[in-house]
Amino acid sequence: MSGEIRNIGIVGAGLVGSGWSIVFARAGLGVTIFDPNEAIRAKVKGHIETGLKDLQTAGLVDDPAAVLDRISVVDNLAAAVSEADYVQESVFERVDVKTEVSLAIDKVMGPKTIVGSSSSGIPASAFTEQCANRARFMVSHPVNPPHLVPVVEIVPAPWTDAGAVGAVDALMTQVGQVPVLVRREIEGFILNRLQGALLNEAWALFEEGYASAADIDKTVSYGLGLRWSFMGPFETIDLNAPGGVKDYAERLGPLYHGIAQSRTAPRPWSPELIADVTAERRAALPAEDLAGRRDWRDAYLTRLAAFRKAQDKDK
Repeated sequence: MSGEIRNIGIVGAGLVGSGWSIVFARAGLGVTIFDPNEAIRAKVKGHIETGLKDLQTAGLVDDPAAVLDRISVVDNLAAAVSEADYVQESVFERVDVKTEVSLAIDKVMGPKTIVGSSSSGIPASAFTEQCANRARFMVSHPVNPPHLVPVVEIVPAPWTDAGAVGAVDALMTQVGQVPVLVRREIEGFILNRLQGALLNEAWALFEEGYASAADIDKTVSYGLGLRWSFMGPFETIDLNAPGGVKDYAERLGPLYHGIAQSRTAPRPWSPELIADVTAERRAALPAEDLAGRRDWRDAYLTRLAAFRKAQDKDK
């Protein structure tokens, strides 16, 4: 499957969809956005403009106005999809919703259009099987917000055309994202399975009274996370033993095997456990301050993205 991708359709204009719009438009591509909610359509360009100004302050965008000019908002699905080379779908994470929108896109997409879903863990085979053009559908799962965290998991369905997968991999590299190819479907993909392993252990440690939620968070943000912000688990252990990964595995493999064996019967997060963690979090951060803290997170990620961009030049 060949052909240059220049026109992007965005379906779903929430936080993820608007972030994707920035990703593509700042790379010089034309972006057309559709959301069925009129109120969201009315606000999306203002939200994008605010994000672009933050990126300009961090030195990540030179001309926010030029980027914004590449983005248009339309009031029907066909206008966003029919002329698009690539469509990024970012609707609600539910099989029935994704099935409905995939079938709607399928009816109006062009003969060479490729579609990627922002699904966080539902595989494309669960919602694209009935599409006539299902060979050009796949998952392209970002981290939120995608314009600040670049990794994208590309997950084909069993029937996805290999050429389409290659085209999306090339597109993500072209626009400055970091594609990760998941070779076959698995629930949760790679990112959320890794995140889930850490989350499940964090909940268990809290439930068993080993540490507070705040101290568990500090262990990651001031410990593991500092290394993980620029290298992954395999490179981390490769550098943490004199003889590399083999030496590390021989030294600490039995310890990690023992830890894994201690969690052979994981429990679901109970309502009581969730209430206890919620109480601690709301004492630290009242519910009315959540939106402001998200803005703080995004500002922090913006500065970190700028730092990473400078460092990666010397990598």
